[in-house]
Amino acid sequence: MRWTWRLTVSYDGTAYAGWQVQRGGPPTVQGLLAEAARRLCGPTARVTGASRTDAGVHALGQVVSLVTDTVHGAEAVRGALNAALPPDVRVMRVEPAPPGFDARRAAVAKRYLYLIDNARVASPLLHRFAWHVPAPLDVAAMRAALASLRGRHDFSAFRASAGRDKAPVCEVRAAHVVRRRDRVALLVSADRFLHHMVRVIVGSAVEVGRGAREPAWVGQVLASRDRRIAGPTAPAHGLVLLCVVYG
Repeated sequence: MRWTWRLTVSYDGTAYAGWQVQRGGPPTVQGLLAEAARRLCGPTARVTGASRTDAGVHALGQVVSLVTDTVHGAEAVRGALNAALPPDVRVMRVEPAPPGFDARRAAVAKRYLYLIDNARVASPLLHRFAWHVPAPLDVAAMRAALASLRGRHDFSAFRASAGRDKAPVCEVRAAHVVRRRDRVALLVSADRFLHHMVRVIVGSAVEVGRGAREPAWVGQVLASRDRRIAGPTAPAHGLVLLCVVYG
């Protein structure tokens, strides 16, 4: 008999080459978690993440399905996994899941946050978790620019390359910009995301915010389906996977 668990995992992605395991490559979050799971549950333990976060990207609410051949209590699983993991990766919650639950395939939406340090001098406490943009940002213009992205569209202009994602159509359900003093946060929710999609959206929004482009330009980029027209890809370290939504 096999048992399935739903894990909620948080991590500081600074030291890792992303979520997905890379055989013979640098350490990844999935690789560390799979190794910890095998120590606890045996060699057939399998872990699947809802989001394949890139190198340097963080998570507060990554969801992971853990399938094992052995049974343990939820608290025992959480305690044993955390004891085997480094302090920058934590299993926050363990819940039983129905047989066949797959964290990636069962997800219906994901929410990301991107943090910008908009102070003239970069905060040393935020340098691993925020993109420092010292130029003044017009948050109202950024909000107007992101409004054109809401809804179901072809986001080819906002992805890293044409080869990684077969279907470029996504439904952006929310796109907000919030300022708190010298910090600017962009929050984006969608049914799915293309590779680098949030980071290209952020890079384009910053072009508008600093006055290099008008808000209507983002809608024109979307309609073009041409990555060369969009703004730069924002650095990975400002991006956080907030949560994954299930039906």
